[in-house]
Amino acid sequence: MKHTHLILMCLALTVCTVMPAQAFEAKSLTITIAPDGDAEINMQYELSFIEQSAVFFKITDPAAELKKAFDSGSSEPVTVTQATSSSATVIVPAFATIHKGAGKNTIVTPSVSFAKAEEVINSYWFAPLVNPDFSPAVSTVVFPDGYRAEFQDVISLPPISRPVFTSP
Repeated sequence: MKHTHLILMCLALTVCTVMPAQAFEAKSLTITIAPDGDAEINMQYELSFIEQSAVFFKITDPAAELKKAFDSGSSEPVTVTQATSSSATVIVPAFATIHKGAGKNTIVTPSVSFAKAEEVINSYWFAPLVNPDFSPAVSTVVFPDGYRAEFQDVISLPPISRPVFTSP
């Protein structure tokens, strides 16, 4: 029995060493702003075999890490509405600031950076084995009037200010 465990451990170690050094890869980020400033944030991603194993063994949880990242910048609790091995969706109350004016409101989103997420994943035991990419291929911010701001392969989004006309 001990030999079986030793063989399985050696096999697992061999698989981990010969595997390509792929890692967490952010595919897309979509931030949909509601008229009241709340946001639904969806991130699509891919996990490496090692990271999928870490999720399976409850060592890490990408949805919880995304929630934690947005919780730190929100005055109200963030809610995870969906989480899978390839995506997570969170609701962030009062994500954007609304400046009310005559005939139009200006919605201002905060800057968003995933540089801290990179630091978090680098603290895990498997960090030397992977090369995470937290720059989504496409990041999109969708405003209530349908306007879309798109960014390609950036780790941080700048604040965005958008006038939204109100009905009289």
